[in-house]
Amino acid sequence: CYHCKLNMREGDPAVYAERAGYDKLWHPGCFVCCTCGELLVDMIYFWKNGNLYCGRHYCDSERPRCAGCDELIFSNEYTLAEGQNWHLKHFCCFDCDCVLAGITYITVNDKPVCKSCYMKSHAVV
Repeated sequence: CYHCKLNMREGDPAVYAERAGYDKLWHPGCFVCCTCGELLVDMIYFWKNGNLYCGRHYCDSERPRCAGCDELIFSNEYTLAEGQNWHLKHFCCFDCDCVLAGITYITVNDKPVCKSCYMKSHAVV
């Protein structure tokens, strides 16, 4: 078995993945996504750099995912903030929803806030 490295016994069911090549076989329970462990028998699978992936994790390896909406980001313009990727329109002030991409913001209780809302609601005057 390509995954667990145990021998395949004669007569046992085995999974063959054409994209992985003719020299690789898996036990049905070992044919899983390398990231999340989801069983891929009877599912669409992806093969990349010697690893099996479910659809979600293969796509994550190709494109960034927005922390705001959990969708893939196909645009070349997006922002990296707070250690995550965001569509430009989804990185917003927690108080007023104004877009924060490219402007200065303050983090209050792990939430991004624009300077105006910070001064109005959070600053000690």
